Amino acid sequence: MSAQLHVAQEHTMSMPPPGYGSPQQPPPYGHPPNPYSPAPARRWWHHPALVIAALVVFPPGGIALAWTSRWGKGQKIVATVLAGLWFLVPFLSDPPEKAEADAKPKPVDSRSASASPTPTPTPSPSEAPNYVGQNLKQAKAAAYKVGYAAVSHDASDADAGQGDDDNWKVCFQTPAGKKAGTMPTLDFGVVRTEDPCPTKDGEPIPYPNMPKVAGQTFATASDTLKPLHLRRIETQSAYTDVSLPASVDDWTVCFQEPEAGERVQHPKTTTAYLKVTAPGTKCPSTPDTELHPKPAPSPDEDDSYTSDDSSSGGSSSGSSSSTGGGGSASVYYKNCTAVRAAGAAPIHRGDPGYARHLDRDGDGVGCE
Repeated sequence: MSAQLHVAQEHTMSMPPPGYGSPQQPPPYGHPPNPYSPAPARRWWHHPALVIAALVVFPPGGIALAWTSRWGKGQKIVATVLAGLWFLVPFLSDPPEKAEADAKPKPVDSRSASASPTPTPTPSPSEAPNYVGQNLKQAKAAAYKVGYAAVSHDASDADAGQGDDDNWKVCFQTPAGKKAGTMPTLDFGVVRTEDPCPTKDGEPIPYPNMPKVAGQTFATASDTLKPLHLRRIETQSAYTDVSLPASVDDWTVCFQEPEAGERVQHPKTTTAYLKVTAPGTKCPSTPDTELHPKPAPSPDEDDSYTSDDSSSGGSSSGSSSSTGGGGSASVYYKNCTAVRAAGAAPIHRGDPGYARHLDRDGDGVGCE
């Protein structure tokens, strides 16, 4: 019996401790782990630095390594959530590099552009808008905006140059024989703004004739003469002893210069002279007439004057004869045309027939 007990003890002492040299068995359910059981060996891919690097660089792989490592359950959950968010952020927002790239214009391939250029439609001069009647400067600017260059020439027979486009108007419009660069070109036939257009390009300008304004009020006469673009309209009193008020719009025109029907060349330098009379006052038969002439001397005064002159040796008689021989009161010229026809031009102040309506500038010499 003692021999058997000794053999059993030796056998027991010779047996290795549980778990040594054999696979470790998990403890039964509900029992704490065996404190004497050795910890499982850590592989190289379980190293914490490697797991963290994998979570940052490749989150799915890092999550797998974290759950096979020795980390606690809480650490594994936190690592999984953070790595998942890090993995989803690039898919939920547009990267700044891509946004900047989209904002920048894409470079044009010069080879493809040169291979198949997009043709630009060139307008035809025959399809250009009509600029006839417009100011030359404005017409050129408007034509350029729609793709046309413009040149101009004098539409009359004068062949004048256009120094200031703003003082000319378009009468004719045709396609130009030559292009100005690559743009289609229009050729404008123009005249000065105040002149009428000729019937055809290159013909003389049909200057207007002076309309009849005698018998009209000054306001109506001014409207009638306005289309002629005269330099000035000057008013004068039809009676030499009547002064003009500040406004004579309702006064009647008795005489006019130039006369009705006379051709007005170069209206811009022509002044119209209108002699007017007050409303209700009859026009005189001739210009430069007094409305209230001085009374003629009575016969008694005339005899007395003659008697006195006779007693003085007849000197006054000679003076009277001289005055009568002058005949300035008996000579009248309607206008400068009549003066020239009589061969009296130029006519000076004091000459027979001199009158203020013949001396426009008032220098004492008329019909120069």
